[in-house]
Amino acid sequence: MNALYRNIVLFVFCTLFGLAASYGSDKIRFWNTGPQRGTNCMNAVPTEAWFKDAKAINIQWVRLVYDKWDAEGRDFLLGNADDYQGLVQKDLNALKQVLSWVQRYDLKVVITPLSLPGCRWSQNNNKQYDARIWEDYQYQEAAVRFWTDLAKELRSYDCIVAYDILNEPYPEIGTGLEEQTSVGDAGRFPIWYAQYKDTPRNLYYFYDKIIQSIRQVDTDTPIMLESGYYSQPSSYCEFPDTFSDDTILYSVHMYEPYAFTSNGNFRNGALYTYPGAIPFGNELVVWNKETMLTYFEPFEDWIRRHSIPLNRIVVSEFGCMRRNPGAERYLSDMVSILEDKKYHWAFYAFREDDWDGYDYEIGTKALPWSYWQARERGEFPPPPRENTPLFTIIRKQLR
Repeated sequence: MNALYRNIVLFVFCTLFGLAASYGSDKIRFWNTGPQRGTNCMNAVPTEAWFKDAKAINIQWVRLVYDKWDAEGRDFLLGNADDYQGLVQKDLNALKQVLSWVQRYDLKVVITPLSLPGCRWSQNNNKQYDARIWEDYQYQEAAVRFWTDLAKELRSYDCIVAYDILNEPYPEIGTGLEEQTSVGDAGRFPIWYAQYKDTPRNLYYFYDKIIQSIRQVDTDTPIMLESGYYSQPSSYCEFPDTFSDDTILYSVHMYEPYAFTSNGNFRNGALYTYPGAIPFGNELVVWNKETMLTYFEPFEDWIRRHSIPLNRIVVSEFGCMRRNPGAERYLSDMVSILEDKKYHWAFYAFREDDWDGYDYEIGTKALPWSYWQARERGEFPPPPRENTPLFTIIRKQLR
């Protein structure tokens, strides 16, 4: 009987261990296949209908950003980015409610803060950049505590397939480093890193501390990192190495050439058209698909140099203001590039509730006057949406 009992115990233990191992591997298994195609949810008011509609069109994953949501304190979840004292329970409950909708519709999400201690999102900070986290280690230690607390609370959610540490970090800001120079040039980043590697501006070291902290409480959930200077692909060239954790995902954003893709282009009379001659850095560059491929080359060299599998690469934001001339061609070229490279991707954005500029289901036309009249009355009617040529570019890949 003792031998039989020991065998039963051993069987149960191995079964439970196997389930636990399978549970952990399921999260990274999502990224092992692909590319996985998703979108960004940066809405001010999350609704169950949004996730239901996302599922209906075959969106596979959602980069879930919560910083616009109503908060109990100054900053959602953080309480106050000036002095983090622990997660705000009311805000945490609101996040968990949204995650219940995610689970209901069998979606996957990446949890993504726009703010961390000492780094308040500029749109929640009177349009001012908050760079304290890149100047003072005390805020980085607070960020470590925040992510430890959050991972401990969320580790059991199998719908969460990554923690994205911080949206568009910018440790380079205020140091005199040019944001852009020539297309395909990344030489300034290693030089900059050599100068600042022993300061709080060392993004690689900051990430390493966060990763170690999360792994103490959650060994399974993949961790998504974003490159510096607003998730610019070339800025990975300032990283001295990759990370030993094989569940790390390396994320970048793509809105170049920004002089064309941005809302500012449209506000200024749509000066620039794609393809065409568009300012970049200190030059006027003819932008087309080939130019965009050149723009990615330093990042791809870095990927090859460090032997990073393509299924660990994510372009987690890309897009174009829908009314800019050439938006359809731009989106078509961008999606074609990402599909050819087999990168995971998430377009910006799906049915954002407080701005229509990147809502491709509206198309390239102005919203009707009746819509704006309703907004003036304090109403929030859904804009007229359909499967426009712009949105078809995205939707045909969501299979």
